[in-house]
Amino acid sequence: MHLRNVELFCEVASRSSFSKAAEAHQVSQSAASQAVQTLEDRLGTVLIDRSQRPLSLTMAGQIYYDGCRHLLETFRQVEEQVFAINDRVTGRLRVAAIYSVGLVEMAESVSEYRDTYPDVSLSVDYLHPDAVAQRILDGDADLGIVSFPRAAGEFTVVPWLEQKMVIVLPPDHPQAPRNGSDGCRSPEVLAGEPFVGFCGDLRVRRQIDRWLKAAGVSVDVVHEFDNCEHIKRAVEAGSGVAILPEPTLRSEVARGSLVTLDPGTADWKRPLGFIHRRNRQLTTAAERFIEKLEETTDGQ
Repeated sequence: MHLRNVELFCEVASRSSFSKAAEAHQVSQSAASQAVQTLEDRLGTVLIDRSQRPLSLTMAGQIYYDGCRHLLETFRQVEEQVFAINDRVTGRLRVAAIYSVGLVEMAESVSEYRDTYPDVSLSVDYLHPDAVAQRILDGDADLGIVSFPRAAGEFTVVPWLEQKMVIVLPPDHPQAPRNGSDGCRSPEVLAGEPFVGFCGDLRVRRQIDRWLKAAGVSVDVVHEFDNCEHIKRAVEAGSGVAILPEPTLRSEVARGSLVTLDPGTADWKRPLGFIHRRNRQLTTAAERFIEKLEETTDGQ
């Protein structure tokens, strides 16, 4: 029971929230609060400052958190080695993914994974790209899923797939394909158009800017967002045109609220990949998760 309390404390500390920690461990908020209180009573000190929102660690809490994270990691590795003797996949897997991957690629894979490996406690959070990387660095996620991944510094990259990037228009746009046309255009159709783009600090935006520059095309950026969903809503509202991964547009294209144009260039692709800490070996649960996603998206 003491180990369970430590796990709940570390979850509360990493998420700065009793309710989010309770949800992640499928317990009540009061149970999470009681677990932390039990540790505080045992240690004779306050670990979490509850007077602030979001919650913050006290000095003692930070020391305890840093130490317990390493202890829990070691404990899980030892457990996995024992379970591996009988080829049993168990343990806990924390995944952090960018928004667009969660909305398009993950639902089927996560469901199948949970059915195949019921002994694994799987949690998946969908976040801003910077937050995904920070979760990995802080040890609060075991596996990250990002676009344009780079194997540098603290990260090791496992490539996953590439998604074709297309020009996105509202259906009443003058360049929208009509009367059975093939929907293939040169990037030059974007010249001077009001453009709805990703935020300038994102890798995908910097890559799109490079593509447009290489094509000799200048656009008028009118809106910037940090995720595909907001960009799609802006284009649907007639705010401008965009460049997005084709798989993220399936539902809008199917219902006719958006149309796409093939830019006619083979190198307009968004690579997706898994990242993890360079100095940490992937657990069997993480390896099987990667395999499941590769299996589900094979051929895309």
